[in-house]
Amino acid sequence: MAAAYPIPAAPLALTEEIKKSRFITLIGHTPTVAAAKAWVSEVKRQHPTARHHCWAFVAGAPQDSQVYGFSDDGEPSGTAGKPMLAQLMGSGFGEICAVVVRYYGGIQLGTGGLVKAYGGGVGAALKQLVTILKVLRTPALIECDYGDMGVVESLINRYGGELLAAEYGLQVRLQIAWESSAWANIDKELTDRTHGRVSLRSLDG
Repeated sequence: MAAAYPIPAAPLALTEEIKKSRFITLIGHTPTVAAAKAWVSEVKRQHPTARHHCWAFVAGAPQDSQVYGFSDDGEPSGTAGKPMLAQLMGSGFGEICAVVVRYYGGIQLGTGGLVKAYGGGVGAALKQLVTILKVLRTPALIECDYGDMGVVESLINRYGGELLAAEYGLQVRLQIAWESSAWANIDKELTDRTHGRVSLRSLDG
């Protein structure tokens, strides 16, 4: 799984008219499958008179096939959901859902026309999408004496650790989220610089 990947920073809507049918492509940030399905339902609620609400999502990390989903929603099989999902997978974006709402204009587009309309709509929207980078972090517990706080604080600053909680008693207990890919380096350096007095303990699961 990638240590970091782009996700939508804000929703996006793009409208296109093709042979009198109106296609509205909506892109949203959906970190889970449940969130993606809820967002699809919300789009349907906002567009109750549309003929089709076709959708596809990658509701997690881009390479995780367990969080993929798609639907043709009444269009001929393979002409909507799959082309939309292919665009999402090809983008490398994660935690993303696309819904294409079609208001039918009375003219049939044919199989190739539908694939181009749905897949192309998502592709065009993705080019305009503003994204931010999501960095995967692993939460850890550090217990140390006050004399080792200088080493701990320097590592937090250098590796961009996020302090989640702190307890100051006879010892210092810190909960810190670190970038997952840097975990091994942080743990080794912390152990080496404190001569084995301090190490990381995972709080993830």
